[in-house]
Amino acid sequence: MPLPEHTQSPMAAFPTAEACDSNAELIANGDLRALHPIFNIYGQRRCFSGPIVTLKVFEDNVLVRNQLETKGEGQVLVIDGGGSKRCALVGGNLGQLAQNNGWAGIVVNGCVRDVDEINDCDVGVRALGSNPLKSSKKGHGEKNVPVYIGGTLIRDGEWLYADSDGILISKTELSV
Repeated sequence: MPLPEHTQSPMAAFPTAEACDSNAELIANGDLRALHPIFNIYGQRRCFSGPIVTLKVFEDNVLVRNQLETKGEGQVLVIDGGGSKRCALVGGNLGQLAQNNGWAGIVVNGCVRDVDEINDCDVGVRALGSNPLKSSKKGHGEKNVPVYIGGTLIRDGEWLYADSDGILISKTELSV
């Protein structure tokens, strides 16, 4: 059953499986990579895509909030939380902030919380799981740095494509 139009990002015009099938050369040379299937799906946008902004933090979401307070302009925030499941890096308030500021999606190598609130937001979210504990607020971390998530190196400015089949990272914007 197709998703309602409002849940689809305009840039996610074709399925990830189709992107893989029609871009074998990019897969062979490493310019198109699939993340390992370790992420749970949250938010109203089941499929989304956009240019990547990276963050590297550990159990501290101050930089996450700071980034989501900026205009997203259809970008995807990729957060390397070190894979920690001890606390959440994104909750309902940040999901609402992402929606209000025009972010297409958020991918968290870590946890979210306020799942019902995030699921009400018109934004795509992928995370390893949920945890009701909040993170620390010290402001430690790095922005716009390469991160290693789901078996692949992800660089700021690359493109992310996500749907129910998985998540792809592309060196450049894909065309149908």
